[in-house]
Amino acid sequence: MTRYKQPVSVLVVIYTADLEVLLLERADHPGYWQSVTGSCEPGEALRDTALREVREETGLDASQYALSDWQMQNDYEIYPHWRHRYPPGVTRNTEHVFGLQLPHPASVQLAPHEHLNFQWLAWQDAAQKVFSPSNRAAILELPGRASRETP
Repeated sequence: MTRYKQPVSVLVVIYTADLEVLLLERADHPGYWQSVTGSCEPGEALRDTALREVREETGLDASQYALSDWQMQNDYEIYPHWRHRYPPGVTRNTEHVFGLQLPHPASVQLAPHEHLNFQWLAWQDAAQKVFSPSNRAAILELPGRASRETP
């Protein structure tokens, strides 16, 4: 039985007080850089999805840092080459944005089937490097949000 993804996901921008942003390179699309992202499991709360995805993709325990729901969501068309992961006929996804502030850049433990590399970049450079327009928009929000959310 095929297990499809739900068209509801989280995007977690992981950053430091100095506004360095963690980016991950996709294993299934080398050269595609992004923040942590992932689909909700059935019945899973958005915050729990964010915590799980950060742990799965980076090895970090997000509950030990300042995780904030930015109360921002994006509705976008799922790229055609990834639609097979969703139920037949599903073409759109709703993404909920979170921020996770760390005190300083940390080394992460990548999930090898998901990501090839990671890097910490200044927020301006990270915004330019990500492939996703919604990821870029979230990173560009970072300076204003970080000043309001200092733990």
